[in-house]
Amino acid sequence: MDNLHKVDDWLAALLANLKPAARKRMMRELAQELRRNQQNNIRLQRNPDGTAYEPRRVTARTKKGRIKRQMFAKLRTAKYLKIAASADSASVQFAGQVQRIARVHHYGLRDRVSHKGGEVCYAERRLLGINGKIRASIDDILLLWING
Repeated sequence: MDNLHKVDDWLAALLANLKPAARKRMMRELAQELRRNQQNNIRLQRNPDGTAYEPRRVTARTKKGRIKRQMFAKLRTAKYLKIAASADSASVQFAGQVQRIARVHHYGLRDRVSHKGGEVCYAERRLLGINGKIRASIDDILLLWING
């Protein structure tokens, strides 16, 4: 654990040498890479840990040969999946009303399909998260910026 603190202090000192504008550009690049990874996970319909989303429920309306849209096709667009970066932090978040929809699906909560409709219990489908691959790409970006 002590070695981890030494590495953390060393990395903090190196990042402090960067000017605030350079740190902000670095954080923006990190956030963009995070968003790309999250969009890819949503496109592939898998949780951050690599497991597949629980499939949609089969209903009477489901017909053979019907064209099926992917789940969360619009949620993964840059219009709704926003990045925020400052000199000290980077984040990926859903914007506006989409936050409520994303939260319901992310945690598997109950919600109404329509205003006057009944409540439905949605399956938990993790939309955002960190895994080993994302950590490795973050480390690579940090090292590139530190090395100049």
